[in-house]
Amino acid sequence: MPPPESVENLRRLAYGLEQVQALLEYPISISSGYRCPALNTAVGGSPGSQHVWGLAADFTCEAFGPPLAVAQAIGASVIEFDQCILEFGRWVHISFSTKPRGRLLTIHDTAQGYLDGLWDREGNRLA
Repeated sequence: MPPPESVENLRRLAYGLEQVQALLEYPISISSGYRCPALNTAVGGSPGSQHVWGLAADFTCEAFGPPLAVAQAIGASVIEFDQCILEFGRWVHISFSTKPRGRLLTIHDTAQGYLDGLWDREGNRLA
């Protein structure tokens, strides 16, 4: 159960996800949203993860296209997101905050870490 101090963040997240779904024009499938600290640790999440604060969700939208296409569409839109991360080519992580940074990032493997912008697996920067 999210703590009371996360409720406003969850509203912000829900509003942002509604904007994403309207942009993509297809239902999105959310695999992860709010995580209590214990669950976040259990799934290997960063201690500072925005999931813990109710500000982030991981999702796909197969009817729209692969996660890379989804991240590109969000990055090119007017949606005011904090971070949009193409994660391992398998899903998109999106977060919203009161001061959105509009950061587009990619992670293909944990050893390499996060890359600024959107990158395909062949090492080509796409955005």
